[in-house]
Parts: sequence; structure tokens; C-alpha cells
Amino acid sequence: MRFEPSRGLEGELIAPADKSISHRAALLGAMAPYPVHIRNYLHAADTDSTLDAIRALGALVEVRPGEVVVRGTGLREAREPAGPIDVGNAGTLLRLLPGWLAAQEGRTFTLDGDDSIRRRPVDRVAEPLTLMGAALEATDGRFAPLQVRGARLHSISYELPVASAQIKSCVLLAALAADGASTVGEPERSRDHTERMLMRAGASIHRNGRHVTITNADELELEDLTVPGDPSSAAFLIAAGVLVPGSRLLLRDVGVNWTRTGFLRIARRMQGIVLGDLEDESGELVAHEPTSDIDVAAGALEGTFVGPEEVPLAIDELPLVALLGCFAEGETVVRGAQELRLKESDRIATVVDGLRGLGAEIEATEDGFAVIGTGGLRGGSIDSHGDHRLAMLGAVAGLASREGVEVRGMEAADVSYPGFLEDLAALAG
Repeated sequence: MRFEPSRGLEGELIAPADKSISHRAALLGAMAPYPVHIRNYLHAADTDSTLDAIRALGALVEVRPGEVVVRGTGLREAREPAGPIDVGNAGTLLRLLPGWLAAQEGRTFTLDGDDSIRRRPVDRVAEPLTLMGAALEATDGRFAPLQVRGARLHSISYELPVASAQIKSCVLLAALAADGASTVGEPERSRDHTERMLMRAGASIHRNGRHVTITNADELELEDLTVPGDPSSAAFLIAAGVLVPGSRLLLRDVGVNWTRTGFLRIARRMQGIVLGDLEDESGELVAHEPTSDIDVAAGALEGTFVGPEEVPLAIDELPLVALLGCFAEGETVVRGAQELRLKESDRIATVVDGLRGLGAEIEATEDGFAVIGTGGLRGGSIDSHGDHRLAMLGAVAGLASREGVEVRGMEAADVSYPGFLEDLAALAG
């Protein structure tokens, strides 16, 4: 699909539903003994895989206009399915679900997915769950298919080797059924949707700096949920609004949890015009997800440095930082982002190669990249490599380029943002 240079984006949109929160809402709904109504659930390839997975585990799922109703099995009563659970392309599901399954005593589960999932390591999940008493077997010790044999779990105090909301969430879900209080520490703060949702569900959970402690529970009492707009998906529209001259956008109901708005703060630091009421950083754990309207306009950009402490809070949007860097004055450098190599594609290699093919002056490093701003991009073609973020990056690059960009594999965007093309077309007139 080809994206021609745009003369300016204008309009107002409601941000698409948050993928990360949709995954977690469905999983916690399946772990609750009472019906949970989830409003504004994201229906995309990844999140629909989560609904299929919890159905296989015994939850009843009813999809209604505007909401999904999940009637769960309870914390310790998941059904052992007859065959493997297909997680599709959903890395979040692959890493969170074993936390619940590890507590299902005497039952065995196998998780598998597409070719991309089979290249994504799960050993970081297997290690803490094994320490808690579960038995896990991964292909070559690292990859799916992953077999989980549930057991009576022990509490744990565990330090994550890298900041990862997915691994942290996996351990917290397992700890709900362990024999005491468990603590998870991380080197840098990562997104905290799981902690907030568990607090809302009545779990005894608190944060102390970079450590989260949770106590075992008999059941979850999750109230009805409304999923906010996804800041990671909205980031592609925000980047387009910042880059295409003459643009003015208003994105409504965007989630502004401070652990998810790293990209917005980086874009502001680069002098992008991104206005909204972002949540302030806080050591206090709260049970709600704040939202705000985000006002965006094009402007002259300046290069910046993104260090390791910022990476977990902008991990999915770092490819867009590289794109903004191409149009900025000076150098833009990202360090401490080696986790990008373990996404749907090696996002350091694919982003650097892809943007270089469009005329960028960009170099890869072991843990990030460095971009010399040249004021724009020539254009050309880019391959998504089956990665939804790279597909959307190519589309935005095309609108802001001088000659346009052809994106091969644009259908990958459906993994997280099925309405992306329609929304982009509406803003481009």
C-alpha cells in the first residue's frame, strides 16, 4: 500500500481502545468468579486471541455491542483444554497467561502461536514460575511451544533482570494463588496496568519504590471496566500530526497513565506541539486509569537523548522517536533499548534498515540507535516484516516524506489497530 505526502492532517478522533488493558481485563475477568462487563474492549487480532484463550480455559465470553461480558472460572479452576492454546501473535498473552496457569494444580497446558511467537523468548517467565513451584518446559529452553504444569505455588521475592511489565504481571498473577506475600522488583519502573487492575479487583497490593508486593487471595471481585484509549496506537497519529506541516488534530479519551506516556513527554521535549493533561509520576498506587484529550500540531523539532530509565515507559513507541529524529535538528539517540530486539521483529534492525531505505541517516547500536536529523525523508519502500508497529511507522513516514512510501505488509496493523487506515484517511481528508 502506498502513502503519498500529505498537505496537512486535520480533525478529531476518539483514540482506539488500549491493547494492553484489554488483554488484562479479559484475563482478570476469566480469573474472577462473577461476570465482568468490559466496555470499549479492543477487537483486534491480538486481543481476540486472548478471548479465544480464556474460552478454551472454561470462561464464557459474550461479545455485545460496545462491551464484552466474561463469566470466569475463578482463580484456581481453569479447565485443562484438549489441545494447545493458540496465542496467535500476542506476546502479552504468551507471557501473562502462564502466571494464572501455573497455579492450576495437577493440570497441564501448552501455549503456542504463529512463527513470530515461536521466535520470542519465554525463559524470563519460566524462571520465576519455576522458583514458585510450577514446572515449565520451553522449546530449546527458551521458546514456544511452552508447556506449563500447574502446582501449589510458594511466595517469592524476585528481582527482574530487566524492566518488563509482562514478566512482572506474570509473577503477580501467579502470586495471587501462592502461599503468602510475594514481592517483585524491577530496575526501572514499567507500565503498571496490572497493579492498578488488581487493586481495583480487591487484591492486597502495594508499591514501595520499584518494588510491588501482593498477598494471596481467595477470589477477585472485579467491577465493570471501561478500557481507555491506547496511547501507543494514538502515538502514530500524534507523530503524523507533529511531522506533517499544517496539521492540527484532537484525539479524545487517550489513556495518560504516567507509565505509558513516555513518548508524549519525549515528543514535547523535542518541541513537538502535544498538549494534554498527563498524569504526574507518583509512588502511590491507584486503582484507576486517567484519560485526557490530546491536542496536536506540527512544529519544528529538536533532537534529544533517550536514556535507559525512559525506555520502559516508551518501549512500543521508540520507533516513532527514530522517525521524529529524522525530521529534527541535531542528533537523536536512544540507549538501553535492547528489549526492542525481542519484539515481533528485531525492531532495532528493522527500524534502522527501514528508515535508512527511506533516506534517513541512522545507525543501529547494540541497545538502540542514533539518528542525524536531515529535515525530512526522501521516501521509497519499507517492509513491515509482519510487525504492526513497523507497518504503521511506514504509513506515517509516507505522509511526512517528500516522495511517498510504499509499505509492504500493511495488513500487520490489524494486530493492534484495525481501524488505522480509516482513521488516517479521515484525518488526511
